Amino acid sequence: MSGHSKWSTIKRKKAATDAKRGKVFSKLIREITVAARQGGGDADTNPRLRLAIDRAKAVNMPSENISRAIKKGTGELEGGSQLEEYCCEGYGPGKSAVLVEVVTDNRNRSTPEIRKIFDRCGGSLGKSGCVAWQFHKRGLIVVAANGIQEEALMETAIEAGAEDIREGEQEFEVITAVESFHTVKASLEAKQIPYTVAEITMIPQNTVKLAGKEAEQMLKMMEELEDHDDVQNVFANFDMDDSLLEARS
Repeated sequence: MSGHSKWSTIKRKKAATDAKRGKVFSKLIREITVAARQGGGDADTNPRLRLAIDRAKAVNMPSENISRAIKKGTGELEGGSQLEEYCCEGYGPGKSAVLVEVVTDNRNRSTPEIRKIFDRCGGSLGKSGCVAWQFHKRGLIVVAANGIQEEALMETAIEAGAEDIREGEQEFEVITAVESFHTVKASLEAKQIPYTVAEITMIPQNTVKLAGKEAEQMLKMMEELEDHDDVQNVFANFDMDDSLLEARS
């Protein structure tokens, strides 16, 4: 598995703890609001909203919170129009590429704070477009290898429209086009094939192997960026030994 995919799995394990302190709820409310503002409040016709709602339900967000966030996005309640969505791009340790998706009510506050995180973790914030070309937007579903036959997984996923299946030591990565993500996800669920991660992500074309100090700096950067209130998602093209990543889980 790629470093980012491993990181996504670790994030999901941490989600329950983060939800208790409200961090996940706050970010998901923003995601739901922006998704509803851009594509409407009907999850059946708005794939981004559907995924955000699925993630909210996975961490037991109350339905009234979800409904209120949707209404903010559609303009039925105040607050949704204040949020701005944009992307920061830069370089991490070892010249790794980093994309940061931001949703904020104050860009002049958020960007300098994100720049400081890059600087103190051995990276640098760059100009728009400096690293985005290194990533492709795709659906990613991670399935644990134990208890699942590769042939059964491939048959189900490919028939549903998956582009590729990558085999790791302990997990399979099912890669899809954005348009077929929900169809593939639903097919796996119908076959009762469990997954640990299901998300729309930015998959790097190439990875940068990090070790030692650079690996520690990269993990620190990821953690600090993920913990920032205005940061929705962080994508990076690093790879490193599993033991370093698992120590953060």
